[in-house]
Amino acid sequence: MMDRRRLLAALAAGAGSHALAPLRARADETVTLPFGNGERPLVAYPGKRPLLQMTGRPPQLETPFAVFDEGAITPNDAFFVRYHLADIPTEIDPQAFRVAVTGHVTRSLDLSLADIKALPGQTEIVAVNQCSGNSRGFFEPRIAGGQLANGAMGCARWTGLPLKSVLDKAGIKAGAVQVFFAGLDGPVLPETPDFAKALPVDHASDGEVMLAWGMNGQDLPWLNGFPLRLVVPGFYGTYWVKHLNAITVLDKPFDGFWMTSAYRIPDNACACTEPGKAPDKTVPIGRFNVRSFVTNLADGAQVKAGRVPLRGIAFDGGSGIKAVEVSTDDGRTWSPARLGQDLGRYAFRAWTAEADLAPGPHALRVRATGTDGDTQPMEPRWNPPGYMRNVVETTRVRAA
Repeated sequence: MMDRRRLLAALAAGAGSHALAPLRARADETVTLPFGNGERPLVAYPGKRPLLQMTGRPPQLETPFAVFDEGAITPNDAFFVRYHLADIPTEIDPQAFRVAVTGHVTRSLDLSLADIKALPGQTEIVAVNQCSGNSRGFFEPRIAGGQLANGAMGCARWTGLPLKSVLDKAGIKAGAVQVFFAGLDGPVLPETPDFAKALPVDHASDGEVMLAWGMNGQDLPWLNGFPLRLVVPGFYGTYWVKHLNAITVLDKPFDGFWMTSAYRIPDNACACTEPGKAPDKTVPIGRFNVRSFVTNLADGAQVKAGRVPLRGIAFDGGSGIKAVEVSTDDGRTWSPARLGQDLGRYAFRAWTAEADLAPGPHALRVRATGTDGDTQPMEPRWNPPGYMRNVVETTRVRAA
């Protein structure tokens, strides 16, 4: 496990290269999230401002929601952190770092970071990364797992190379069906399944799935996958493998735990079941559904009566946001919001509106619609792992 002593040792060993420094805890500062057992310490790791700590081993850090009112791009130092296994790398020499490309290919490759950057096709994409369990803490009935509020998401400008360029260099053989990905993080106990994910060959080769080394014009932050990570636009973060060092082309489906048992959803249109009921059949989680939020007002806020400005964000799994509507009467009537700059169909789309609020309580609601016509449900949907929440959110305020 990554404890303070090990981190200090890693820092000393990594002098002159790249190592993860010890955490700096802000134990005297806490935030209480709006559900049971919602108290979280604010903890600062190297390269990060104080974030909400769900666990320390491995680091699982949620972005305080007010950050999303700073703009459509989430700053690197505020971007959420999610690991599955506690043995995370604490030092990496980027000069010695290699990515192995093997399996059902014409030629196996052993690529340095410089080799990857030298391949043609360097590109950028603005895309949201969202944890599958973002907002799990709001599920009723409650569900086991990380009790996250709405901050396990972020939008960044990713710089890298299409995975297709590397796969083309290796040469995919006929009969290939999936591409498997693994990183430098690993389990503490040998019986724990190593974290690994897979994508269908056609998806992996679509030219949008990316090997990213840059984030918002800088190297990837350590805790977000330095020096290389997979970026899978429109798909939940479970596929965005960090510290990526192994790419394997397979001629049969990957049967590892993290695909066949974990990160699975009910196999129906809503990815939902009746509360407490197990699904009859499941499939691996995939694309985001559509979501939207008010960002400039917190639930329970006091505002001045009259014309009140509203701001927020919306996003979906890649169709792009067609419209955002707001309601000041708990969803009985709706008015269109103004959409902000379009940074791409995988990005946060900022929106603005004004609300005329008389003195008294108000239930503000926001609803987004994608260009594919998908919109948000008025009532929350439930599934056993607590994934894919996208209900029309309510922000209750009082005007005076």
